[in-house]
Amino acid sequence: MPLHPLAGQRAPDSLLLDPERLAGDYHSLHPDPANPQHAVSFGTSGHRGTSAERTFNEDHILAITQAICEFRHARSYTGPVFMGMDTHALSAHAQRTALEVLAANNVTVALQAGGGFTPTPAISHAILTHNRGRRDGLADGLIITPSHNPPADGGFKYNPPTGGPADSDITTWIQDRANALLREGNAGVRRIPHSRALGAPTTRAFDFVTPYITDLPSVLNMQAIRDAHVRLGVDPLGGASVGYWGPIAERFGLDLTVVNDRVDPRFAFMTLDHDGKIRMDCSSPHAMAGLIAMKDRFQVAFGNDPDADRHGIVTPSGLMNPNHFLAVAIQYLLGHRPRWSPQGRIGKTVVSSRLIDLVVAELKHPLYEVPVGFKWFAPGLHDGSLLFGGEESAGASFLRLDGTAWSTDKDGLLLGLLAAEITAVTGQDPAQHYRALTARHGAPCYTRIDAPVTPPQKAAFKRLTAESVTATTLGGDPITAKLTQAPGNQAAIGGLKVETARGWFAARPSGTENLYKLYAESFVSEAHLGALVSEAQALLAHTLGA
Repeated sequence: MPLHPLAGQRAPDSLLLDPERLAGDYHSLHPDPANPQHAVSFGTSGHRGTSAERTFNEDHILAITQAICEFRHARSYTGPVFMGMDTHALSAHAQRTALEVLAANNVTVALQAGGGFTPTPAISHAILTHNRGRRDGLADGLIITPSHNPPADGGFKYNPPTGGPADSDITTWIQDRANALLREGNAGVRRIPHSRALGAPTTRAFDFVTPYITDLPSVLNMQAIRDAHVRLGVDPLGGASVGYWGPIAERFGLDLTVVNDRVDPRFAFMTLDHDGKIRMDCSSPHAMAGLIAMKDRFQVAFGNDPDADRHGIVTPSGLMNPNHFLAVAIQYLLGHRPRWSPQGRIGKTVVSSRLIDLVVAELKHPLYEVPVGFKWFAPGLHDGSLLFGGEESAGASFLRLDGTAWSTDKDGLLLGLLAAEITAVTGQDPAQHYRALTARHGAPCYTRIDAPVTPPQKAAFKRLTAESVTATTLGGDPITAKLTQAPGNQAAIGGLKVETARGWFAARPSGTENLYKLYAESFVSEAHLGALVSEAQALLAHTLGA
């Protein structure tokens, strides 16, 4: 898609939302149970939508929360639900609704003491801390966030006792039960007024901030960062990490500057993304233009999306491609975590860079390649068999120094501080390490393109097989693999990946729009990458049908 003329520029007032109108739509508009576009739909990371389009309204949250209460009862989860929210305008309204249902169902709920925002990794950390060594009284979590989505969106995620994103079996059960409740007019939903829910004996104040921060030395070399006096810059992008960076800097004596501490549900301080939308994507050079402009003030800087499960790493060379930093992170960690298992696996998604494969092979660790979605990494991070799990969309987590679980959901704070540790311990920033990697393995050229697709073509992705691809070459090279299942766990990737010795492409449909996402990588040149993309688009048009 062409670059919007305002990409990278401050959002004009005409694009800012009206939070009061958004909230009014949340409470007053109702989804049509007969309209599939209005149904509860859990994608790779929970249910998302916006109130004006009747895709994220109070009815949805009532139904989803009641379904989760029933799921917990069926599984005998009697510990607390750790519930957090980010800074999107709809998040506070959804948290209020969810609490009314949870309290009515006599579910113990732990909320941030004094109100405020809670990053996704802090919820995961709290769940794992509570459940460590337990067989009963297990806790789980709710995270109210649409991640990096535009300001008008809302999102609702469930994390089971393993601490990470719920798997497809769980989300399908919750989704189906919630939609059944919607069709019944939510007659089966239990609910009490918010004042009673706040005062219920099952509603408890909880400090998410202190336990997470004080535990950081169990997963990172915080002393090295302090002793090296690394100059750090952080932009929370108006998100839930805003209340964490100051205490982190104070506790560990870091030279850390928060360059923007504003919280505004309109996200009026943001620069526009590639398509002219406000989107808090810390892997986008357009959304991160503000921090990039300050790159020379810091040895390393980083940003987070609103729920802080993603990271964007900025060095004096600029914003790093997420794939590049993942490769550097893996290379560094496998050389600086002596207590980790030498047989431990490294997780990546099928659309992440092949450079990761080369790094992992050089260090003689098994690679675990899975479909898109961090849920595939959660079990391995939980039991310690997976040392590191990372997604091309700038989400990752890894084990503690002793090889046990830290978080089983993406942790943007952790990866930002890892960039600081790398700089402190080695004396080189992550971009310099990346250049050293490419000197050994070659420099990949990588792209992701969102392309329009008709509904029939979108449905055809589900019917793809290796035999659907009749071509024998791609980009001038013989095709070596045609995949519709991930090599690591044989799970369906929801699309297609075609590989050669010098490049690959993968395509999968969007879960919410009539688009497909095309990923491609070449280890030859930008021109070769362009040829891969063109041939991939032609191949898909032929395979899916015009």
